[in-house]
Amino acid sequence: MPPLEPVDERLQQAMKLVLLALLPGMAVMFWLNGWGMLINLLLAGISALATEALVLHLRKRPLWPTLQDGSALVTATLLALALPPYCPWWVTVSAALCAMAFGKHLYGGVGSNPFNPAMLGFALVMVSFPQQLTHWPVSHGMDLLKGLQHVFGLGVDQAPDAWAQATALDSLRINKSLTMDELFTANPAFGRYGGHGVEWVNLAFLAGGVFLLQRRVFTWHAPAGMLSSLFVISLLCWNGSGSDSNGSPLFHLLTGASMLGAFFIATEPVSGPRTPGARLLFGAGVGLLTYVIRTWGGYPDGVAFAVLLMNLGVPALDRLVASRQERLAR
Repeated sequence: MPPLEPVDERLQQAMKLVLLALLPGMAVMFWLNGWGMLINLLLAGISALATEALVLHLRKRPLWPTLQDGSALVTATLLALALPPYCPWWVTVSAALCAMAFGKHLYGGVGSNPFNPAMLGFALVMVSFPQQLTHWPVSHGMDLLKGLQHVFGLGVDQAPDAWAQATALDSLRINKSLTMDELFTANPAFGRYGGHGVEWVNLAFLAGGVFLLQRRVFTWHAPAGMLSSLFVISLLCWNGSGSDSNGSPLFHLLTGASMLGAFFIATEPVSGPRTPGARLLFGAGVGLLTYVIRTWGGYPDGVAFAVLLMNLGVPALDRLVASRQERLAR
């Protein structure tokens, strides 16, 4: 039996703070979508912990210190928040399995992964099962029993006829005839400034992110880079309220996974840059790519793919900033 390894207390404390900071957004999502997010969370958490335990056993590594550090629960929570509530159980399980096996342990575990594990798991199921990941529920959807029936495919009448709807980002991308004012008035997916209810979700994640900044869990560079880049590119490409509008800067900041991506995904320390300047560039790249994928891509929200693409560029960003600092120091 391999000897026990000490738990990384700094990592464990950081993971606890991240989970605490996610609670406001989770509470708003529960209010908005009902039990679906909690079902996702339970499935993702069990699957992530089980996968981690299995891989550690196969690698002949001790289970308890790694399972106790909280990183698997953070990955599972981010996945549960990114996936549509009430998506089929096997989608959530597959995403958690891929995140832990291919996103984390394939490269050696905590501290070695070049890609954000949660976003890698999400991207793999998005590419593999795109139809299942476009069914987002209407506000204040199912009760617990109907939700479980839908998730596990039980019963004949699994869900009401009008249970699912296109998201605000989907509706905006395919819109060809309605002005923005007409779209916000006629389409129930739109709220006052962004997606209906999703505005409050983003504000809740913003509050959680500010809490983490105050506790110095991460620096301001990646979130500031992402949000400012997303704001600037959406402002430059915004053409008012016409039918060909791509949405206002406020719409893009308060819709989709903007705040979750800025404060909880782009700030992942292992797969991100090491220096403050590189983190700022990394965040700016994530914001730019998010807008490009949202507006002209084939997926409803571009945060996951934007983060993974920028993960590929992390070594180059670190070298670029380091070489510039060396030139300035001469």
